[in-house]
Parts: sequence; structure tokens; C-alpha cells
Amino acid sequence: MHLPRALHICLLAALMASFSPAIQAFSHHKTASPRPCIQTDDAEDYVGKDVCVTAHVYDVVELKDGTRFLDVCPLSMPDAECRFLMLSLYADHGEVGELRRYQNQNVLVRGVIRPMHGRMGIMISNARQFTGGPEKFRPNPKLLRGFFGQSDAMPVSDPNLTAHGRQRSFMNRYLTEQHTTAAK
Repeated sequence: MHLPRALHICLLAALMASFSPAIQAFSHHKTASPRPCIQTDDAEDYVGKDVCVTAHVYDVVELKDGTRFLDVCPLSMPDAECRFLMLSLYADHGEVGELRRYQNQNVLVRGVIRPMHGRMGIMISNARQFTGGPEKFRPNPKLLRGFFGQSDAMPVSDPNLTAHGRQRSFMNRYLTEQHTTAAK
């Protein structure tokens, strides 16, 4: 059955209208406005959380070892009263880039709030943090000790994954079940 073009358009519009509430609910859920950035004074309430922090950068300080700090406290404030800092390690210099461009500007930085030398702070490890992106991923060195990608050894020492005496380990039992199921 061949329908005229105008009828196709009307049917398509009616179909779209019937799904409109579901589409609006779905799109509203996905595009809900992001949480606003917190002020540096509120950082203690967000320890261990990945948040956006808004601050004014008064100065960029670089130490002899290459560690850089974004000074977010006014120069008139005593150092002991400054309760927040943003720092970038020398090892991340290539990923972070030049920080002097943020001097005397308001910035929005995403990161995990951590206690640092009696203050709260954010590690800046990648330039994408200034545009809402996450910090650079750093694997836990305790989990990687003795692990090589080419070996057959497990990356972690878990008693549930090793054989004890005559019993099979969890992984061996799982692999045996998979082979017997595939053979049937």
C-alpha cells in the first residue's frame, strides 16, 4: 500500500507526539543541570569526593622541585588561615601545561578533595580538569607489585583465587564448568 507523502508526515508527527512525554522525561533526566561548583570554604564537607571547585587564583608559585601551587587565598590573608590549595606535581607538568595563564583569574577545577598538610586541596594532574574532566588515572602501586602483563600470575594475591590442597580454586572451578558446558 502506497500512502501519499502528506499522510506519511501526519502519521510520523502523531507517532512522535505519542512518545513525546517519554522522550522529554528521558532527555530531562540525561541533561539535568550539573551540580554547581563548591567554594573553597566548603571543601571540608566534600573530603574524598570528586567535585568542581570554584576559586580565584591570586598567584602561581613554583618550588625548586617543580611542584606548582595555585594560590587561591588573597595576599592579605595570613598563611595559617588559608584552608585550601591546588597543586600540580612536576611529573604532571606535560599533561597540565602552563598554569601562569590562570593567574588573576577565576577558575573551575574538577578533582577529588584531599587533606594536604592541614588543609584541603585538589591535585591538578591534567589540563582537562579545568574544563570539567577527571584527574589523571594513577594505578595503586600496592596492587601492581610483582605483576607483569606477560605472566600468567594474578595481579592480586587473593586466597579465593588460589588452590588449597585437593580443593580447586574459584577460577579453576569456573573454568572447569565452562569447559564441561561447552563440551555438551
